[in-house]
Amino acid sequence: MIRRHAIIIGGGASGVLLAYQLLRFGSPAYRVTLVERRPEIGRGLAYHTGNPEHLLNVRAANMSALPEDPDHFWRWLSARAITGCGDPYCFVPRRVYGDYIASLIRPLVSRGDEADGLRIMNVECVSISEDADGVVIELANGDQLSGDVAILATGHDARKAPMACYADPWTPPSSAGIDKDAPVLILGTGLTMVDYVLSLLREGHEGPIIALSRRGLLPKAHRAVAALRIDEAEVPFGASASQLLRWFRHRASAHLAQGGDWRSVIDGIRPYTQRLWRELPIRSRRRFLEHARAWWDIHRHRMAPDIEFRITKAIADGRLGLIAGKTVEIVPNATGARVRYRRRGQTRIESLDVDAIVDCTGIVKNPAATSNPAVRSLFDQGLARVDPLRIGIEVMPDCAVVDRSGVPSRRLFAIGPLTRAAFWEIMAIPDIRNQCAELAERLVRNAATARIPPSVLRAPVARRAPSEKMRVIGHQ
Repeated sequence: MIRRHAIIIGGGASGVLLAYQLLRFGSPAYRVTLVERRPEIGRGLAYHTGNPEHLLNVRAANMSALPEDPDHFWRWLSARAITGCGDPYCFVPRRVYGDYIASLIRPLVSRGDEADGLRIMNVECVSISEDADGVVIELANGDQLSGDVAILATGHDARKAPMACYADPWTPPSSAGIDKDAPVLILGTGLTMVDYVLSLLREGHEGPIIALSRRGLLPKAHRAVAALRIDEAEVPFGASASQLLRWFRHRASAHLAQGGDWRSVIDGIRPYTQRLWRELPIRSRRRFLEHARAWWDIHRHRMAPDIEFRITKAIADGRLGLIAGKTVEIVPNATGARVRYRRRGQTRIESLDVDAIVDCTGIVKNPAATSNPAVRSLFDQGLARVDPLRIGIEVMPDCAVVDRSGVPSRRLFAIGPLTRAAFWEIMAIPDIRNQCAELAERLVRNAATARIPPSVLRAPVARRAPSEKMRVIGHQ
């Protein structure tokens, strides 16, 4: 059998997990080329941090990269001396998790110029196109690759800095030249803001730190509670956003009345959230993003308890201030910028002079204006289009990219955060690992039955139940 060639654009966690699954399931169906502009494979934005205080927001027990082997990460972790992680319910440094992801791929890398296994190219992809035989990938060094399928795994899009005083939230403050006594404004109060505040404090920052968001809400913290078992028949699939909210409140109130914790209910519906999202009308999804997303995010995407303690202390000590409000105008000046903002529920406009601004607001509002040349090339050629919610590219349930005319591709696919509009819950490893395993199996089966389009091949991936010890903490 002739080996097909899959080219994965992006070598962060999503790209590595897909490559691993393709080669694991696919030999001898596929050889894989992984194109990643960064020198390190498996880290992406999330796991490249060197700050040991940047912890995973999910317990080690739930961070296996393999859906059929829930204990895999914990076994890997147990074989290493990781300070502060004596049981599966700990929150390990993200850098350590990046080491784990990278360890999956090392045994699969091809030696020399062999035309099998995995080939890694540390270079930026600048263009993706199709021809009569498959896909053509243009690289920044002038090289060109040809393949049968291309999969976008480029992760979170980096924001373009609108003015000089903006600092990159994914690099250390010292790299941005932020003085230790400089006033800093952080836009957003979610988990990215939390990480940046920890970085500032670790570097000895002494100036005022202000975090501003529409509601000024901080992420909640994890607690040692198990996920509530919710039967699929109980879940109101196809309901409107308001009906879903009423159902959830009723379910949470009933559980709290019995002495339970709201976290158990959130984690209990985790297996169903993607289907709930898919069955919501577009108008209901928009309403959710506008009115309920902030509340969902702080309850769903939680902090490790140790991180909650540090952030709470920073607020109590006056090191960090939170403002619920909205920026009205940001004007650059000699030292940074003057920010004019209006507090929530008020009409008076206030001003704040800062040396640095850090945008931690999350989802990019206009994917068509992406800074990623590979994704932009697809928009320019009409091979992809922005989803109706304008939070990602439009894909089918089988991850096939939809072109300008609404036709799903049989050669171009996307995984991970790029597909958030279709799946919503696709930011965390527990969701991404399933997506990668299922897409890999479809591609491999399609290679063996070439006349059947990938969208038809949707056989589920077999998953082993977690051990009794690992089952205590649910889907988090």
